[in-house]
Amino acid sequence: MSRLSRKLVRTLLAGLLTAVPASALAQLDARAILRAQQRGEQTNLYGNNPYETQDEEGAEQPQDTTKKKKRIRKPLESYFFSDSVRALNNFKWHIDPDYNRVEIGPLDTTLMDFRIDYPFYREGVGDMAQGALGQTSMPLDYFRRPQFFDFSFASPYYAYIYDMRSVPFYNTKRPLIRMGYIESGQKRYREENFNIMLAQNVSPSTGFNVDYKARGTRGLYAWSRTKNHNLSVAFSHTGKRYSVHAAYYNNHIEQQENGGVVGIWAIADTTFQHPSGVPMKLADAEARNIYRNNAFFLTQSYGIPLQRMTESDFSMAGLSAVYIGHSFQYSSWSKVYTDRRADYVNDRDHRDEEGNFVSATGSYYDDWFINPAQSRDSLYERVISNRVFVQAQPWDRNGVVGTIDAGVGLDLHAYSQFAMDDYLTGKYRRVKKTSYFAYGSVGGKIKKYVDWDANLRFYPSGYRGGDLEIGAYLALTGFIRRHPLILEGRFSMNRRTPSYWQENLFSNHYRWSAPLDKENETRFEVRFAVPDFAFEAGLQQGVVGSKVYYGADSRIAQHDGTVSLTSVYARKDFRFGGFHLDNRVLLQWSTNQEVVPVPLLGAYLSYYYEFWVVRDVLRLQIGLDGRYHTRYRAPSYNPALSAFYNQREVEVGNYPYVDAFAMAKWKRMRIFLKYQHVNRGLFGNGEYFSVANYPLNPGMFKIGISWGFYD
Repeated sequence: MSRLSRKLVRTLLAGLLTAVPASALAQLDARAILRAQQRGEQTNLYGNNPYETQDEEGAEQPQDTTKKKKRIRKPLESYFFSDSVRALNNFKWHIDPDYNRVEIGPLDTTLMDFRIDYPFYREGVGDMAQGALGQTSMPLDYFRRPQFFDFSFASPYYAYIYDMRSVPFYNTKRPLIRMGYIESGQKRYREENFNIMLAQNVSPSTGFNVDYKARGTRGLYAWSRTKNHNLSVAFSHTGKRYSVHAAYYNNHIEQQENGGVVGIWAIADTTFQHPSGVPMKLADAEARNIYRNNAFFLTQSYGIPLQRMTESDFSMAGLSAVYIGHSFQYSSWSKVYTDRRADYVNDRDHRDEEGNFVSATGSYYDDWFINPAQSRDSLYERVISNRVFVQAQPWDRNGVVGTIDAGVGLDLHAYSQFAMDDYLTGKYRRVKKTSYFAYGSVGGKIKKYVDWDANLRFYPSGYRGGDLEIGAYLALTGFIRRHPLILEGRFSMNRRTPSYWQENLFSNHYRWSAPLDKENETRFEVRFAVPDFAFEAGLQQGVVGSKVYYGADSRIAQHDGTVSLTSVYARKDFRFGGFHLDNRVLLQWSTNQEVVPVPLLGAYLSYYYEFWVVRDVLRLQIGLDGRYHTRYRAPSYNPALSAFYNQREVEVGNYPYVDAFAMAKWKRMRIFLKYQHVNRGLFGNGEYFSVANYPLNPGMFKIGISWGFYD
């Protein structure tokens, strides 16, 4: 075992027995550090340990003079990061595959929303969800719904899976390990959520990290077991001139598909004392989906200064420069759907003339094109993408014209599926497509008051020939008594080709092969925010033409007109002493609910009391989380298609879903206790659905813990 490995093991064992209190991150000026080094002065290049506390008087601790003096390393030098970011002990970022940019965010070690274990509930007013952890969902907010997925069958799992834009990279001053585990329910029906992250820098500019997540449920309802495994292994070097980001990621999803309840009556009354007894449409058919994804990407850039660099130039961000870069991505997805023919029985299909219930037998799928007894539909998609780009920095990165970007790209697509005659040979039928595109952007800022950018992407030929994307962004920042006020505006226009699977599909239950028109969508957004007062409000307007969707019969359809969508949202967090009242509200209107159904009102409310149990050691939150949306004909989910379709038979909503929780942060450990759906049977209409025919989980107790080990 290496010295580093032994050190990590000792750290893990010690962390389980003892914990070191947390402190605030040190804010260091990187240029000042460099100047101090040049003068021969000693500096703390790594900042303070975020899991360390000073003594009460702030006196320095005695040093161990027997240890060898560590060599002081140079601070992080990269045009990606400002001085304030470099000074952080730990931070993470995501890369932009098109442009020479990164999106920076701090590591979350606070209480915040740690208790929210379903990731699709963490943004806005949340999602309409199939039910349990690891299952499908789609944002209630139309403007947050995933727009582009090469493998569209994976889009219902967007909240879980890794892609090129969501793989995290870290910069840490010390090796960092964070682990978390959440479980709920009885062993037979348990939900489990495990995650571990390891990050380490071998130099200030070079590091690697591993993130692994395992989530799923054994299923409260019949035939609803789900297992999700997501892994990313990433490497980064962000130097003064050269930068490279490389990562491998894997997504593996297995889900038993029960097809939803045979009737809403099975949830609305108390006939079934336990959810496992609720009759489901595909439980006897033993329907199942398995998704596999393997991917790798590499993006790199090299900076060429256009003026002489000196030792005082900490990075090239303040110089005229040109960056030349290349981005490569390989991704393969597969989906296998299996089932067998088994009808279901609805004991309360309708009433007779005397008012008595009459049962009826039904089949989830109307058609069995290939095998009348069972299904095995296998689909495969591969994408290889290459981009070459140039970024010009005329003056400095924060100038009025900060950067000018231009690039060209080539996407190679391969699609495979069985056709009727292929079932005799056992061979796939493969179709290859090629797309060529060019893109560019320009952006800048005026001091701290104005940020702006504009971008364009065009496909001149190939599979997506004629597709066009145009976007623009403007942000104005003012100050009242040093409190920032931010006004943002966004515009986008897209003309896009429908996905290959929307135009070509052959399976046991569904088949179509017909070209579709391009979708056209224009969006406007205005947002106003006062961050210091936790206030945000915005207006969004969208007009989409030739919308492609799945109709009430689950078959692909295209609207021959336009649909207008409007949303108004607001967020305001109130604080009265230790009391917190966090509110998010969304209003939406759709001019055609059959094409784009949305609820009129969606809301997320979190009310809790937060206080110190032991000052600077143990902090506690006790409160309630509530989610609600008005009644509407919400989409349902089709397992064979792995898609939400616009059913028109039932309405769902007008049911508050409330969780009670207690959450604490003790030194470097976070823990929560929660009773999910605490209001079951207390009020509401008793129909706890957000996706039509798929009930949310009934009441269950959850416990979760997260622990960071900082060497």
